[in-house]
Amino acid sequence: MTRIEGRIVRGIAGFYYVATEHGIVECRARGKFRKDNITPLVGDIVEIQMINDSEGYILNILPRKNELTRPPVANVDQAIIVFAIVRPELNRVLLDKMIVLAESNDIEPVICINKVDLKEDREAFDLVTIYQKIGYKAVATSTVTKEGIEELKSYLKDNVSFFAGPSGVGKSSLINSIQSNIKLKTGEVSEKLLRGRHTTRSVELLSLDFGGYVLDTPGFTALTLDIAKEDLRYYFKEFLELQKGCKFSSCLHVNEPDCNVIKAVEEGLIDKNRYLSYLSLLKELKEKEKRRY
Repeated sequence: MTRIEGRIVRGIAGFYYVATEHGIVECRARGKFRKDNITPLVGDIVEIQMINDSEGYILNILPRKNELTRPPVANVDQAIIVFAIVRPELNRVLLDKMIVLAESNDIEPVICINKVDLKEDREAFDLVTIYQKIGYKAVATSTVTKEGIEELKSYLKDNVSFFAGPSGVGKSSLINSIQSNIKLKTGEVSEKLLRGRHTTRSVELLSLDFGGYVLDTPGFTALTLDIAKEDLRYYFKEFLELQKGCKFSSCLHVNEPDCNVIKAVEEGLIDKNRYLSYLSLLKELKEKEKRRY
């Protein structure tokens, strides 16, 4: 029987749908995966054995370059981190936390500030500029005016991407705007709570006509950073060169003397809100470390 490679694009009720050069093949995993407590993930590159033209078995999972548990996905290239400029209000600490989470999993973050049509001032565009100057890909978008949609598509082309961000920021609407034949269910924002209702129920890689895949994921606001507090400073790009000039190589940029990063914040060379995000995340990691011991 023929053996071929493919990528899992959907998994449901023990069945895995694998995209191959011959089309989508419905597969079950061999019993050895269950025995070894291994669960195939959407995004996995797998070797399958064909039973007939449309069915097969997963024989092997090729080594993963990364793996996330929320969303449960493997081998992604980038995270499109979506926040709305309003409705719900943008949380800078959460945005920066998600950037760190992506980078600590070897995933490139792309920052998307959505719903720019709901604000008359340039706050969203100024925010995009801040992150672009740091060295991130960032774009301001609107599914109403189509602002930034083509630029976002250029970032998605030929990559495996997943959309992440709080509920109600417009992730599903953005994906619908990117490709007309994708019709994901969108949620409204509760007037009472100003929070979006979760609309995504399963994990699936959607093939893009212009190349690549995109995964729509449930919105989330609770994230756990699994890094040492001493390593956080390395996930703030604007610190990297400056911290080489700190008096102490172990400087955490809080209240140490002759800290080059603090000096840069005071001089306006580092965005103050980014620094406040750093302090907030550092505190979180310190508290987590205390609980561990």
